[in-house]
Amino acid sequence: MKRVLNGKVFLAMLVIASMLLCASLAYILVLRPAAAPLNPSSATAALTIIPAPTSTPRPLPPTLTPIPPTPTVSPTPAPGEIAVGVYVQISNTGEEGLNIRAEPGLSSEVLFSGLDAEAFKVTDGPVDADGYTWWRLTASYDETRTGWAAQDYLTVIPPP
Repeated sequence: MKRVLNGKVFLAMLVIASMLLCASLAYILVLRPAAAPLNPSSATAALTIIPAPTSTPRPLPPTLTPIPPTPTVSPTPAPGEIAVGVYVQISNTGEEGLNIRAEPGLSSEVLFSGLDAEAFKVTDGPVDADGYTWWRLTASYDETRTGWAAQDYLTVIPPP
C-alpha cells in the first residue's frame, strides 16, 4: 500500500516546525544574560603587547693607544755623498747609458737603460754585490722607472 502525503498533513508539519523555530529564538533572546557594562578600571586586556627582541650588547674591544714610532735620526749625508732620499743623475757612462736592474748585481735582469744626466731619487740601498755598491733609484717623473744601479755611475745633484 502506498501512502501519499496529503496537503493538510504537510501544511500542519510546516506550521509546527515554524512555531518551534520561533519559540527557540524567543527563548534564546529572552533568557540570554545581558552584557555587563564595561568598567575600564576592572577591564583586563585581551591582548598582551610583547616588546620586540633586541640584540645583546657586546662589549667594545679595548682601545689600544697607538704608540708613536720613535723617530730614527739618520745622519745627514756629507755633501756629494749618496744616501736614501738624495737625488742623483747618471754620469760617466761615455754616452752609453746605465743599465738599471731588477736586483742588485751584474747577473740581474736589465729593466731599462738610464741616459746620461737623467735624474733619479735614491729609494733604497746600499747593497754590495759583484764588486759594486748598488742603490735603488726611482724617477720622480715616472715611478715605473725604478731599479738598481751601480754607484760608480751616479753623481749627487740638488733636489729638483
